[in-house]
Amino acid sequence: MTFFGLHPLDAAILIAYIVIVLAIGQYLSRKTKTEDDFFLGGRKLGKWFQFFLNFGNMADPSGAPAAASSVYKQGIGGIWLILIPLFLTPYYWFVSVWQRRIRLTTVAELFEERFGSRFLSSLFALVSLLAAVLGIGFGNIVALKTLQPIMIKPQSAYTATDLQMQAEYQEYAELRKLSREATLSPQQASRYGTLKSLSNLGKIQPYISYLQPVPFYVFSSLLVAVFIMLGGLTATAILDAIQSVLILLISIILIPFGLMRIGGFAGLHEKVAAPMFQIFGDANFGEFTWYSIAALLLMAWVAINGGTTPMSVAGSATNEFAARMGAVTGGFAKRFLTIAWGFTGLIALALWGANQIDPDQAWGRLTLLLLPVGLIGLMIVGILGGKLASLGTQAVVLSALVVKNLYEPLFPGRSERHYMIVARLSVPTLLGLGILVALWLGNAISLLKFMMAIGVIWGAPIFLIYQWRRLTRVAVIVEVVSMLFFIVVIPLVVSATPALRQSPALTISTREQVVEVSGSATSEDVKGGMAAKEGEKISKKHVIEPVPVFFEDGLARRDLTDPNSPLEGIGRFNIEVYLIALLGVDVRNFTPPIIMTVRFLVDAMLPFLILIAVSYLTRRGDPMTLAQFYVRLKTPVGSTPEDEARAIAESQANPARFDHTKLFPKTDWEFTKWDRTDTLGFLACCASVGVVLLFLKAVLLIGS
Repeated sequence: MTFFGLHPLDAAILIAYIVIVLAIGQYLSRKTKTEDDFFLGGRKLGKWFQFFLNFGNMADPSGAPAAASSVYKQGIGGIWLILIPLFLTPYYWFVSVWQRRIRLTTVAELFEERFGSRFLSSLFALVSLLAAVLGIGFGNIVALKTLQPIMIKPQSAYTATDLQMQAEYQEYAELRKLSREATLSPQQASRYGTLKSLSNLGKIQPYISYLQPVPFYVFSSLLVAVFIMLGGLTATAILDAIQSVLILLISIILIPFGLMRIGGFAGLHEKVAAPMFQIFGDANFGEFTWYSIAALLLMAWVAINGGTTPMSVAGSATNEFAARMGAVTGGFAKRFLTIAWGFTGLIALALWGANQIDPDQAWGRLTLLLLPVGLIGLMIVGILGGKLASLGTQAVVLSALVVKNLYEPLFPGRSERHYMIVARLSVPTLLGLGILVALWLGNAISLLKFMMAIGVIWGAPIFLIYQWRRLTRVAVIVEVVSMLFFIVVIPLVVSATPALRQSPALTISTREQVVEVSGSATSEDVKGGMAAKEGEKISKKHVIEPVPVFFEDGLARRDLTDPNSPLEGIGRFNIEVYLIALLGVDVRNFTPPIIMTVRFLVDAMLPFLILIAVSYLTRRGDPMTLAQFYVRLKTPVGSTPEDEARAIAESQANPARFDHTKLFPKTDWEFTKWDRTDTLGFLACCASVGVVLLFLKAVLLIGS
């Protein structure tokens, strides 16, 4: 007997977890009385709670399936989509101090403090809510696609439609393999095009699951809403502490079972092609080469400055050192887990071979194939609990934006109890919008890239707010509005307009390329007569299939029954690449890594060009207001409330008290000289980055 595809023991573990979570929320609801308690945990969270909050926010389990999916698609180089913040961890050592010293509840308040602009504050709140709702949708999609393969129907319960869908998917997988080997006949190529359109549209699947999108999204979001409405940020911090143990468990548990199934590390290297082990990927196998990774790093650095959650997490710290330690230790802990996630993707490659399953569902299929009863229940709890912990932190931050920067300015002077009610009610509203996003956008990796692009809109001005006194309010308005149209509005309009997404000029693809690839023979190569034994060095043809130049999620036939029907684009329109095409560049010669590099470089650099140019063309801010802002930003947080009040008063009386610490005196740049703590912490972070990279390389060499 099963319960929606689950063994009774696994179902009991899931139910017990839900009961415990609700009990924690109910208990903490008695201690959550004020806005500070709800939004910032009373600013009393020390190093350990800071670690758990940062670790829970950074290492939510949605990253595990996403990393495994990316690695399954394009080898270990695909891990950089999740691992790229590794190189930014030393930056956390500094930015967490700025976020704590600014002494604000939300990032939106930063624009009022710096420019006295309620408009920018409200605009930030609105755009950040949009970005965060996309993030909630991303979490929904990843959790669904991970859990669906675990809760599958037995074939005895299949309908005729289910049987046809599975048969068509198997045919699609076989034709895709032949396409990669350049052995498709014209008739097979036509059929492959039809089935590929069905796959891109999500109309064929390799299995049938009991778990359907709408019921799962509603139930899991309702659980998050109830929990957060009860306990606020403190409840989330406690749940993150519990979740830290679960995320560690689910991150590594598939690896030993997988290695036993494929013959250990040596078996992994025999079954997976050598290029898939390259840390900086091969352009023939995916998007992540050294240059695309560099572009991704630049955009990730800009984007993290625009995040809504880090300021609330750092602001809840009892002091600066707690904020710093929480940010970097939580960050490095996630990096090691990310390596485990990526390694799991390699195991999936060894088990099924390239392009044989839906990459987004690799983690769930591994769980069902490898884990015994009981551990499957723990995996489900880890994925669901991770969603609860991650969305919990986001929901608290978003509710603060709604109350502090949208609702309270419109309805000032109400009681604190009134604002607490609004904050709690905003949580289920935002989670409901996240459900709509998940139903609208079905590709997790594409959505993750889109979220990063939106982050740069605010990341660039926020970095300059901290470090450049010449930045003007007008420049920020021009940059934000321009980039919103460039990154969000225009791509969405193109994707939503049939005449545009079906335009022959926009539905072009890159040119097919056939390359010779050297590597070790797999079992399939032996069966095909290409080698005498597994592991033998061979050379074989590899087809780099054409990919859409301007559309993120692919192309599909307008009429799925007609293989000669015109194409239309699916997903986001890549305006960045289109901009390069307008300059006369032949973008059809691009490869997937070049397309990604162009997109990320344009998104990362354009905001700074706009901000700096417009700032020099417009009037600078009031000197006294600027002096008060930057002296507070440089005033260390006091160890007691009395010390804090005394330090702030001294800074207000003498705004120039920290001018001697400026790295570039008598300029508009506010970079400060490092003290001993800055230097030692930065060097320790850089050394830790090296340790993580060496660990990754060592893991990949085992068994080779």
